Amino acid sequence: MTIVFDKVGSTEKPFEFSSEDVLIKGTLKKSGYHQVTLDAKLSGNIELICDRCGNAYSYNMDSKLILKLSDLVSEDKDDLDIIEFLDGKIDILYILKSEINAIKGSYHYCEQCDNSNEAFEIEY
Repeated sequence: MTIVFDKVGSTEKPFEFSSEDVLIKGTLKKSGYHQVTLDAKLSGNIELICDRCGNAYSYNMDSKLILKLSDLVSEDKDDLDIIEFLDGKIDILYILKSEINAIKGSYHYCEQCDNSNEAFEIEY
């Protein structure tokens, strides 16, 4: 799903999109001449792999997402919540997949391993 950057105005534009059983629902609003604010909520389930035991488990996503989107190269080195869309189109699928991959790339423990205090070692 893409939205043309210039079509987003100063009034909130609602959107809703889902991929991989995760829904992103929120609004886009122009917050500057070359900047749009995305205010959304992520909800759904993704499959994660436990970094301790290696078993797959379902993770319930329920989080708020606020990002700044720009159609120019950003000069602000301090703000890491800016995504640049230099082609003039906001790609909601790209944002959603990026958030899913960021969560998958972190360390995760399943409920059984998270509540366990015993030493864990596997011999090969």
